Amino acid sequence: MPTAPSPLHAEVAALYTAHHSWLLGWLRRKLSGADHAADLAQDTFVRLMSTQAPQRAVALREPRAYLTTVARNLLINHVQRQSLERAWLEAMALVPEPLAPSPEQRLLILETLHQIDAMLDGLPPKVREAFLLSQLDGLSYVQVAERLGVTDRTIKRYMAQAFEQCILLVDGA
Repeated sequence: MPTAPSPLHAEVAALYTAHHSWLLGWLRRKLSGADHAADLAQDTFVRLMSTQAPQRAVALREPRAYLTTVARNLLINHVQRQSLERAWLEAMALVPEPLAPSPEQRLLILETLHQIDAMLDGLPPKVREAFLLSQLDGLSYVQVAERLGVTDRTIKRYMAQAFEQCILLVDGA
């Protein structure tokens, strides 16, 4: 026997009914009519259902402003993801055909890149910068400390924090 929807789900359903078309139009304008607008509109409401956000959203006087904020964040993530994919595909275009990864490998690599990008985005700016200077630019901790104007002890703390996030990313995979 199916259970009745919770009052919260009913309120989000009402929010969906009242504002989905408007949100879809807003996203189409932002994406220049792209097909991704429908997916992002749906993801906005999924986000409401999967977080503590519904309680705040249904109680708002201006639900469209709240929906716009959630959708804008999803849109930013979407654009960043596309940018990362584009950069990777441009780099792969330079790889000779026999050395190019298979479609399955490409998918795994792209997903890993997205996870790393999300991990880096979750770091405080100074920690992220220290990590990238050390790991990508090959600077020593002392050089990174000089560049950022902090002590090398601070850089060690920053790096420990970044490596902890790397470990959490690997353990969560």
